Amino acid sequence: MRAEDVPIAIRSGVEFLLETQNEDGSWGGVKNATYTSSFANPATYRAWQIGASALATRALIELGDRDVHFAAVERGLEFLVANANPVRPAEWDVDNNWALVYGLDAVAFALQDPRFATGPWNEKLRAAGQTMLAGLKKYQSPRGGWGYYSDSVAGWRPDWATSFMTAVAVLSMVEARAAGLEVDEKVFTTGVKALEHTRLPNGAYDYEVRAVTRHLRLESINQVKGSLGRIQVCNLALFRAGGSVTEADLVTGLEQFVKHHKFLDVARNKPIPHEAYYANAAYFYLFAHYYAARVLESLPETSRAKFAPHVQAGILKSQQKDGAMWDFWIASNTKAYGTAFGALGLDHTVRSSD
Repeated sequence: MRAEDVPIAIRSGVEFLLETQNEDGSWGGVKNATYTSSFANPATYRAWQIGASALATRALIELGDRDVHFAAVERGLEFLVANANPVRPAEWDVDNNWALVYGLDAVAFALQDPRFATGPWNEKLRAAGQTMLAGLKKYQSPRGGWGYYSDSVAGWRPDWATSFMTAVAVLSMVEARAAGLEVDEKVFTTGVKALEHTRLPNGAYDYEVRAVTRHLRLESINQVKGSLGRIQVCNLALFRAGGSVTEADLVTGLEQFVKHHKFLDVARNKPIPHEAYYANAAYFYLFAHYYAARVLESLPETSRAKFAPHVQAGILKSQQKDGAMWDFWIASNTKAYGTAFGALGLDHTVRSSD
């Protein structure tokens, strides 16, 4: 890996996002869908599109030219504002939560940008952020977490939650607090407690927020090798939210990430979810690398220098000739979120090593 590979890859990723933005300010959609046997509901794809567009918008805010690409950022934010209250796709399907957690993250991040600190944009973004926070409150499970499926006979309030979506929700509320939005303290603290509850003694996180956490069988998704896609985001969320995760725990999580990385590698680009060893899924890959890069920022220089090259190499191998970075294909949404994760992840490794 050459020193210039990282900035070149970031620029290529940004160019891909600029070239593929839709007229309404979004990215992706139902175009070229290949996995529709269970997800034929257009609202499901819409929810994923909103989440992917939120990630792409944040990527342009962070990585794009502040003047040249400002119009693209504005179009992305307009789309998020217009979709601040995403539709629940079905009684069993609450994928709208992906739109809420990443929509809130992007809106709250934008509110901390001087360009949106005052005037009409500030008012629109604050209103959208509060709507998204209300959505998170509405769809929080009884155990305090967030998920994307529900028992169809459990009533309107979703009963199921996952550790990793809960972690993203907690991080989005941390961002919302930093932006001065009104975050419901009970929603936040119960979310943190739910995430704490999923933490296992070996550093892994239970896939689900359940009454009793468990490792399950030796080759289960709840072993460290099956938890690689969750450990970084969960550790980061608890660390930033004032939970029990320490700096030493962050380092341990990254050590596990490097040591067992081959189990993420073997899952990348596989077409069937959870078909790889330890039930790893392809779409864990860039998600894990993005949050590993975010973890680096909370560590001292010696640790950052040690782990950054591993994170960079993992992201770089996912980039295609068109500049996109992706790990799983379900529809055109996947290139949008993958490129945002990848480009942002690379930038955070460089930034944390400065």
